[in-house]
Formats: sequence, C-alpha cells, structure tokens
Amino acid sequence: MTPPIATSTYLLDSPVLVKKDLSTNYQAQYETKEDYNGEYKFAPIKESQVSRAMTKRYFEDMYDRAVSDVVIVGAGSAGLSCAYHLAKSAPHLKITIIEAGVAPGGGAWLGGQLMTAMVVRKPADRFLAELGVPFEDEGPYVVVRHAAMFTSTILSKVLAFPNVRMFNATAVEDLIVKPDGRVAGVVTNYTLVALNHHVRTTVCP
Repeated sequence: MTPPIATSTYLLDSPVLVKKDLSTNYQAQYETKEDYNGEYKFAPIKESQVSRAMTKRYFEDMYDRAVSDVVIVGAGSAGLSCAYHLAKSAPHLKITIIEAGVAPGGGAWLGGQLMTAMVVRKPADRFLAELGVPFEDEGPYVVVRHAAMFTSTILSKVLAFPNVRMFNATAVEDLIVKPDGRVAGVVTNYTLVALNHHVRTTVCP
C-alpha cells in the first residue's frame, strides 16, 4: 500500500535543511514548515518516499539477518554489553539483537527504586570509561548521575557497529532446536501479535 502523496513534485535524494531565500519563488511553490524564528524551511518530501525509505531498509535487514552468527535476545544492559564486546572483538560476525519492547534498554534507564542515579561496582567502571560515560568515583564503586547516560551511550555505540542489527517490538516465542540438541535459531513474532494470540490465532511467527 502507498500512502497519499504530497502535492509537491520536487524530489530530493535525502531530506535536508534549506536556508530560506526570499529572492526566489521557492516559498510560493512549495508548502513548507518553519521554525519559530522563521529561519529555515524543510525540503518537501512525499509520504511515499518516507514509506519506501523505511520499508526498504527494514525488509533488507530482515532478509539478511534470517541467517545470523549470533542472536542476542533482549536489549537490556546485559544484552547491549554483550553485543558491544562481540561486535568490537569479532567484526566479521553478523550479530542480531531481538528486543520485545518498543524502547531498547530494559530497566537500565533508571537506577534502583525508580531513582535516576546508577551505582556501579568496580571494576565495571572500566567499561564506563571505555564508553566515555562520566561518573563520580566513590572508592569501591562509582555513580553515574543518571542511568540514561549509560544506556543511551551504549545503545548508540552498539547500533553504530556495521555488523549489528536490532529488531525491537519483536518477541522471541520459541527456540529452533535440532535433533542433536543444538539451539540453531529463534522463532520470532511482532510483540503485539505475541501478546494477542487469544484474539488472532492465524498470524504465524
């Protein structure tokens, strides 16, 4: 399905910010949105271009990662740390992360009791230093001012590795086990489908 397209026929290879030029009739030709200061306007883009840009990359990744070297289930602090070290030490491996939630990071966006600070025992502070996450040294432990500083940093670094792909809002429903007992893969489904099998039973993983 293709969404309704914008009335503009002006095509760009990629979205950019364009400096307003009052000497041309550009503003008159295209409907634009400006910031509060009126300094910039967005280049026009069709809804169909947005749809194709997203679906093309998503399904290319899904097709490619049907065969992966490593599958990590869960993108919490443990899963992201595992992916970081694997991707860094073995760049030839195809590493795929499956996360059931829409937002990766698990419970690592906050500290204990829903408080913001994250307390990390040494020597795990070395990992924080490697990532570039600032912390306060308290002797046997260190304190990150807000847990989100760690989670947002490691998430961005993991996804920057060219050999890592993540599928969030995707649930692992079963394991693929071979006759000799080897776990050879996972069975996945969209999380909303996995949570509503009692409503819809015809959507296969």
